Amino acid sequence: MIDPLFLVGFGGAIGALGRYTVSSTIERERFPLSTFMVNVIGSFLLGLVMFADVGESVQLFVGVGVCGAFTTFSTFSVDTIRLLEDGYVWTAVVYALGNILVSVTAIGIAWVLLV
Repeated sequence: MIDPLFLVGFGGAIGALGRYTVSSTIERERFPLSTFMVNVIGSFLLGLVMFADVGESVQLFVGVGVCGAFTTFSTFSVDTIRLLEDGYVWTAVVYALGNILVSVTAIGIAWVLLV
């Protein structure tokens, strides 16, 4: 049995590197596309892991570690407030609602694929 702290920590390192890679290659000035993408992709992956019949170790490694570090609610929140501060009210609304709706839909798609 692998120590759960190692699984979460190693998965978190992979997720953080993945998020950094996405954010450094995809960025838009007015719409934080990279944050949107990591949240949607991470939600789909988390849905697959949580609804699949995988062991606890895989859930810790991928679900808590990789997805936990890959997705970002705090950056999403800061991005939304920055859009509002800069006067892009409708972009902030679309961004906030889009993040939530598309991420939940991604989890739903994962659920449908595995049920």
